[in-house]
Amino acid sequence: MTTRDEIESFLDEYQAALSAFDAERSAALWGTPGTILSDGFVGTLSSHAEMAQGLAQSYPFYQALGLARVGHTLLEHIDLTPLIARVRVRWHFYDGDGNLLTDGDYEYLLRRDDERLHTYVAVAIDETEKLTQLAAAKGIDMPAG
Repeated sequence: MTTRDEIESFLDEYQAALSAFDAERSAALWGTPGTILSDGFVGTLSSHAEMAQGLAQSYPFYQALGLARVGHTLLEHIDLTPLIARVRVRWHFYDGDGNLLTDGDYEYLLRRDDERLHTYVAVAIDETEKLTQLAAAKGIDMPAG
């Protein structure tokens, strides 16, 4: 079973990698294959190299929005099996002055492999709507796809 402290530690590492725009470090937190699912997109990546490349492709957009730091709030955590947990997280996106740009909720399926948690499935709950609103407010075009 997973503890809240263990999940918080995993999320702290993930937010640090996201804040640093470090695709390799973020990808290392994923198991493979890894699936990202939203209302407008489904993608499964079978290697850490593919995951890192996919993550890195979104960085110019986030940087154009002024993203400088990511924080999180763990909203829910349920152990589904001794090795698999479902977590709901609200990510907070801040600019360089520490102002909140927007937030967004995700659900993740985490699995313990080699004594570490890894993400296998990420479901974007409201990311598209919130990023679309932020991009419009800043006069930035949303990337295609």
